[in-house]
Amino acid sequence: MTKKKSPKVEDGNGTGPSSTASSASTSKPKIAKPPQAQPSTSALIICRNKHWRYISSFHGPWLQLPPEVLESLANNNYNHPRPRPIDPAVFFDLFKIRQLVDDATNLSVRASNGVTSSTLTNSLNAGNGLLGNGGAALGIGIGGGGGNAKLSRERKHKMREQATQKLSKAYHLDEIACSVATMQSASTLEDVAHLVLQRNPEDADAKYVHFFHEKIPSRQLAECTSLEPLNQLVRDRPREGELLRTRAVTRIFKEEYVEAVEDFKEALRVCKSVQDQHGAGRQQLQLASELAAEKNNGRWKEEFKLAEEDHPSSLKTQLLFQRAGVHLTIACQHVEAALPPKSAANRLNGKNKASDPATNGTPSEPSELTHADLEILRKRQEARKKVKTHAKRALQDYLRYLEQFEYTPGLPAEVAEEFLRKFGHAANGFKSSKSSNEYKNRNLDLETNNSLSNGQLSDALVPHKGSNRNRPQSSSRPTDINFPPPKVHPISTLFSPTPPTDLPPYPNSSLTTSQAQNYQFSQESLTYHPLLPEALHSLLLTHCLLQTSPRELSRHAYMAARLLRLSTGSPIFQPARSPSRADWIEVLKHISSTISLSSTWEHLCASAPLPGETRETGEERKERLRQQAVMEALEDERVCDEKSFREAVRAREGRLEGKKMNDGFEVLTERAAVVVRWVREAEVGGAGRKKRKGKGVVKGMEGLSVKDEGLERVVEEVD
Repeated sequence: MTKKKSPKVEDGNGTGPSSTASSASTSKPKIAKPPQAQPSTSALIICRNKHWRYISSFHGPWLQLPPEVLESLANNNYNHPRPRPIDPAVFFDLFKIRQLVDDATNLSVRASNGVTSSTLTNSLNAGNGLLGNGGAALGIGIGGGGGNAKLSRERKHKMREQATQKLSKAYHLDEIACSVATMQSASTLEDVAHLVLQRNPEDADAKYVHFFHEKIPSRQLAECTSLEPLNQLVRDRPREGELLRTRAVTRIFKEEYVEAVEDFKEALRVCKSVQDQHGAGRQQLQLASELAAEKNNGRWKEEFKLAEEDHPSSLKTQLLFQRAGVHLTIACQHVEAALPPKSAANRLNGKNKASDPATNGTPSEPSELTHADLEILRKRQEARKKVKTHAKRALQDYLRYLEQFEYTPGLPAEVAEEFLRKFGHAANGFKSSKSSNEYKNRNLDLETNNSLSNGQLSDALVPHKGSNRNRPQSSSRPTDINFPPPKVHPISTLFSPTPPTDLPPYPNSSLTTSQAQNYQFSQESLTYHPLLPEALHSLLLTHCLLQTSPRELSRHAYMAARLLRLSTGSPIFQPARSPSRADWIEVLKHISSTISLSSTWEHLCASAPLPGETRETGEERKERLRQQAVMEALEDERVCDEKSFREAVRAREGRLEGKKMNDGFEVLTERAAVVVRWVREAEVGGAGRKKRKGKGVVKGMEGLSVKDEGLERVVEEVD
């Protein structure tokens, strides 16, 4: 097994244990000849999971927090009034992934070092006592074998099996988040599944984990990845939608987009089937709990802990987001074929001449068209339909993804003012009986448990307990005011043709100072998801392909900006970098004559400064833009060496600063370029103009662009 596996790893670095053994056992001359082997050593060899897309979206402090702290935060987040700050399914996944990866790391390190942590427990259970067994009980290797006792090969194998089972479960939950977590862990995790497969080649969990941890040359995932291991796992475990998800994501790297869509579709079907069988009762329980919480002034019991079997699943959300991205990619792929060919120099210069230059700007005569020309027109029309079809499917999936999260406009201004008035009266009334300092000191005493009497907690410490819920309280306390719960909307409804009417105006630059203060109190908020910024920018690119009217596109852009300025995963996630954001900014820059926004995209999406927060200085802004340019350059697939990296950073810094760059690296990506060309050159076929009645319109050709109208009269002959 080792000899079969070694060539794959050895091709990249030649440093694996099997390569050393084979070179030593064969002959020294093979090591002496190597000029031909040098190029292979220059390639960076890394685990396959380090190539996974969107891993930057899952970086953050959650990787360093202790699992028990993460669990507490996850439950507090779930207990928060709607909309919850962070998607509960993702938050619970982070906690479980950290716990599983930490346990797997512990097992793999112990197996690698031959150390068992049960030495202390065994010695205590033996009845020798802590001091009676001396250093052996402390596990420091003094007497009784201690921590230096060697583990048997069978014990090490069992520990590695347990580690791979835990890792497999973690990758099932969320392969992106798990990839990030394993990158932060011990290097022994990278080989643990491979070692298990050496003794048990049919171990399904080890196969799945090894697929992520197998070493391959950097940026060569498509060429160095076979789908056969995943095909076998899918055949053996057809009821696991997570395996289909992984195979679909791998197909994206291999540009097998149609097959990826089919895998996502099947995974969603499996996901729905599993939820229908096991989730109905839990959903009813969850809805009942939420209703009870809303009746209790929108507040949850802080000590409520959700059982693991009741944790919401994030699989459906993952599948919808990924499938939407595939449909968007397919739509972009057909743009070039859907438009008349143009020279590269004229593609982005705003010129949109469809006529033949040889005819002095007049359309070609119908009589000049041949059957070959008509066949080209048919293919162009088919490509156009594919652009529209897949763009529509992408839009549907993005909206279904956004439907999983919630937004609140906060309280209306008049309600906020009334609440402030009542709150002020209650607070003043309370202060008349006791001074604020006395109340403050009382709170401090409670927090330090100075109010204990005979070993029992003071009644004031437990007003939230069920047994004390009906305890009479002073009517003058501000906490007795019924705070009206704000309205909550699924985020998807904000992009519907008729969005909610209770939204604060945005952008609100036209508001007076008093109006702005009222709306600031409204406290807009939403449920954060690590992939939300990418989805919102992708949604705008999709509307460009759908040829949404400039007025509607502007409305959607402002709505996306409204949400993006609220999107913060702090203190769990770092700000997410979004490839679609960079593309959208470039598209905006090139179609400014079509859609014009009131300010730059960066300014529209910037979070409002908190009270007392100082504005950033010029140097701070310059450094922030530089860091942003560096991060965007690192995500550019065209960056392959130091020179291209420097050029990419310089070009992006110029774009972010608003400078016009005449040379250097081209910031416009392939996707941004085709979207810009589609917006500029693709006329609205059949929409916004009257369809010509009578003969001359061939079935299947009704959607021809305006520039091809003259051709409709002569395509009858091909039917």
